[in-house]
Amino acid sequence: MLASSLKSLRFWVSFLLIFNVLAAVSRAQSESTLRGKVTDPLGNVLPGATITALQEGKELAHVSSNAEGAFIVTLPGPGRYSVQVEAQGFATQTISSVLVTSGHAAEISVSLAVRPLLQEVVVSATGTAVPETQVGASVSVIDESQIETLNKVDVLENLRLVTGAQVVQTSQRGGFTSLFIRGGESDFNKILVDGIPINQIGGGFNFAQLANNGVSNLEVLRGSNSVLYGSDALSGVVNITSTRGSTIVPELKYAGDAGNFGTYRNDASLRGAFRRFDYATEFSRFNTNGSLPNDYFHNSTVSANVGWNLNSATEFRVTVRHVASGVGTPNALDFFGIPDDSTQKNNNTYVGATVQQQTGKRWHNLAQFAFAQFGSVFTNPSPTGEPFDPFAGTPFDFGPNFLGKLMTIRGANGFNATGQAILDFGGTYPQKFPDYEARRSIYVQSDYRFFNDWTGIAGFRYEHENGDGIRRGNYTSFLQGHGSLGHRLFATAGVGLEHNSFFGFAASPRLSLAYYLRQPARQGLLGETKLKFNFGQGIKEASTFQQSSALISLLTPAQIAQFNVSPIGPERSRTYDFGFEQRLWNGRALFGTTFFYNRFYDLIAFLNPSALISIGVPPDAANSTAIGGAYVNATSERGLGSELEFKFDLGHGFLFQGTYTYLDAVVTKAFGSPVFNPAFPTIPIGAFSPLEGARPFRRAPHSGNLALFYNRHKLSAALTGYLVSRRDDSTFLSDPFFGNTLLLPNRNLAPGYQKFDLSADYAVRRYLSVYTSLENLLSQRYAAAVGFPATPFAVRTGLKFTLGGGENWHK
Repeated sequence: MLASSLKSLRFWVSFLLIFNVLAAVSRAQSESTLRGKVTDPLGNVLPGATITALQEGKELAHVSSNAEGAFIVTLPGPGRYSVQVEAQGFATQTISSVLVTSGHAAEISVSLAVRPLLQEVVVSATGTAVPETQVGASVSVIDESQIETLNKVDVLENLRLVTGAQVVQTSQRGGFTSLFIRGGESDFNKILVDGIPINQIGGGFNFAQLANNGVSNLEVLRGSNSVLYGSDALSGVVNITSTRGSTIVPELKYAGDAGNFGTYRNDASLRGAFRRFDYATEFSRFNTNGSLPNDYFHNSTVSANVGWNLNSATEFRVTVRHVASGVGTPNALDFFGIPDDSTQKNNNTYVGATVQQQTGKRWHNLAQFAFAQFGSVFTNPSPTGEPFDPFAGTPFDFGPNFLGKLMTIRGANGFNATGQAILDFGGTYPQKFPDYEARRSIYVQSDYRFFNDWTGIAGFRYEHENGDGIRRGNYTSFLQGHGSLGHRLFATAGVGLEHNSFFGFAASPRLSLAYYLRQPARQGLLGETKLKFNFGQGIKEASTFQQSSALISLLTPAQIAQFNVSPIGPERSRTYDFGFEQRLWNGRALFGTTFFYNRFYDLIAFLNPSALISIGVPPDAANSTAIGGAYVNATSERGLGSELEFKFDLGHGFLFQGTYTYLDAVVTKAFGSPVFNPAFPTIPIGAFSPLEGARPFRRAPHSGNLALFYNRHKLSAALTGYLVSRRDDSTFLSDPFFGNTLLLPNRNLAPGYQKFDLSADYAVRRYLSVYTSLENLLSQRYAAAVGFPATPFAVRTGLKFTLGGGENWHK
């Protein structure tokens, strides 16, 4: 009996123990928790920081970080929360949307900035999100608040505020727009939207087609980074991030405005988050007739960013952007006096599907499929101008060409010429020039935190390219490490390995260092002092057109074997920069200077047979090309200079910033023969490309910008200025007899200019605001070259309606 009772007692004790354990496990699994770590700008732990979790504006829980900067917040249940982190002497940081699920603790890391100037989190320098204070790379960030305050239609206008970058726009709105960084060519930049490479094959990109629709953040890395991004990143990387939905109550916005030159714009967006699902979609339509004949431009852009979280550690995301635009191209009216009737239509689509998972505290994995498609049709419906046949009645009579009016062409360098230039060549009309390119890629990345301060990254990318009837399959892999020593020295080092189906194999190393002579201080005249150094090598593949006209593509297999002809190799760069940043006046001001040296070599150029022979191509091979020459790696350039940056928080809602860049760029190797205008018989001229020893075209030796932002109460406003000195260029003109009488000396041919803009937004009600944008206040020409008039003073004024969304709506 006693034995039986003891057995029964042991059974119930065991049952209760198991039940309690299972109940505890069940409670632990059903509990929703948020944990993380709070650090200062250099990664030092911050004990005593206050972490507050809110939902729909209501405070649900708050804790303090412990001696190691760590915290754990127990929440009432799964859902989306906003998190506010505060610490004395530091700027408060708010994370708008953190998803917490049952049984999975959500993880966040928060780096607080010394107030009042905020720090940005950058990705382009290291491949993972890192505070800009912990990288040595030269990175400029334009955040969502500034983008909204600037109230620009196109991304290109925001880029005018980037240090060391020059935006060159031909003609008025919609005219082809290029970005030059630190003296590099316009196709030396990798352009990404949510990680999707959107360059055309060979690196080219027209920023006139990229609206501010759905853009929340712009990040520009100055310097090569082919380690992470492979081909095209010779002189810079532009990383564009789309807006995400974060509010539980959906936010619906509509903005409509109108202005001079028949301009109007409509923009509608819907954003929000529901349980594990977040969404943001936007449609915009911009139309203008322009101030010139055949100078219309319209752009319709649809964007979407949709995410779904399997749990707190696993996310699926799809982003889509489609652009349909049309533009009239009246050509250089100052050269011809009459507008051309040509037009161009564009249809571009960018799609990305990404899955990423945080596998434990240290290991993170990401995979992305990306698709970019470019389609355009340039149409010249009929010849424009006065018909003129210089060879009439001779065996060389191929019909008339068409001339512009009698014009006097004046350069900013004081030289001028008078005559009629060929506007359209003879031929069969209408003429259409379609173009189609597509790139599909698969990218995988794995990063692992080996120690508290060191992270290793490995990645692989496969790209399939299709254009001009040419298909390529390219493979890229890389290894990189990033971390710190004593939270004072920060280093990033890596190597990229590119396997291109056309040029073969190329390696590209990179090293970036940052060292703090003085660590962040919350008070005092002098704050932190940061030294930085960067070195990198970049590569760029040939365009499909260059490949189709390369020497190896123009010869027979027997000739290739006989003359031992190799494919075009990659264009290459070697970039260096070093400098310092100093924070001043209780953290209110930041001053920085950077010195850079860039060498661009093995550049691809079209050489005629005599130039091919001069670089060692056998005469029989050089003279065998049916098109009178071929593309080869032949030329080189270098750019050196310095950059100055300044930010100052003036208080009361005012922020002032400015930059200045000095650029000494020169063509160090070229094969183009100089031509001479009989009016200037002693001055050699580069008709279609700069001569050796001259500056590259359209890159100003002096450039800078100024911006004054105001954000307080109901009013936000921005006054910006973009200043550029004279630049070298060419008129690219032929006179009626195919002569050089309308060519002017290249040096300082294009004029300098100053473009000042003003924007303002006033909240009449919480759901209604009125805004205006005044561009080119001085009505100056800011086009790429002589001959191209830019948009004069332009104004847009409109209303913005907002329904739902933010926490203030619930109060």
